[in-house]
Amino acid sequence: MNAADFLDGVRQAQQTELSRLGSSKSLYADTEGEMEEDAVLAAVADTFHHAAATFETWADEADGAAADLFADAADLTGEQYGTVAGERGDHEAGAPSPLAESMQDLDTTPERVAGVLGWALVVENKISQAVGFFVGQAAPQTASTFRDVRDAVDSLVDDAADTLVDVCATDADEDLAHEAAVDTIQAAYDDYFDTLEDLGVNPKPVC
Repeated sequence: MNAADFLDGVRQAQQTELSRLGSSKSLYADTEGEMEEDAVLAAVADTFHHAAATFETWADEADGAAADLFADAADLTGEQYGTVAGERGDHEAGAPSPLAESMQDLDTTPERVAGVLGWALVVENKISQAVGFFVGQAAPQTASTFRDVRDAVDSLVDDAADTLVDVCATDADEDLAHEAAVDTIQAAYDDYFDTLEDLGVNPKPVC
């Protein structure tokens, strides 16, 4: 398989979902309408906390290139969790999101590597909105911190795509991986959609 083609295929399949997950309404959904600095920091910290725990478990259960990816992903998300939580002073993690729960259901190595890819595509879009939020709050230092966080997450996209080349030995493996990446993004999107509807907001238009 070709890593770039696989990544393009996932992005194309979930183009609308990723676009909306990168909109201001996505941040509104993540904070359940609070849109205060503390709520934004808490939502992002939760995302990294649960991802780090999942990736660490996967690293312990894998070997080879996949184990290296999962270990690196666990280190990266753990570090970014510390960075974001540090902006609050302290943080008590909430319940896993549907995104986190969907990743816990992934079983095979190709699915889990694709889960890292899907997670990173979702989160890099969400973090872009956090950057914009803190710019709007006249908090340039925090906005700069979130730019660094976004860049770190972005590095996982290419790393996961490259690792898929190593772990997908057959067309069936590639199909499993594509489905897992799409399903991971879809889980985040369904949560976004349902939360906005519960808040009385139309989820569809991008703003």
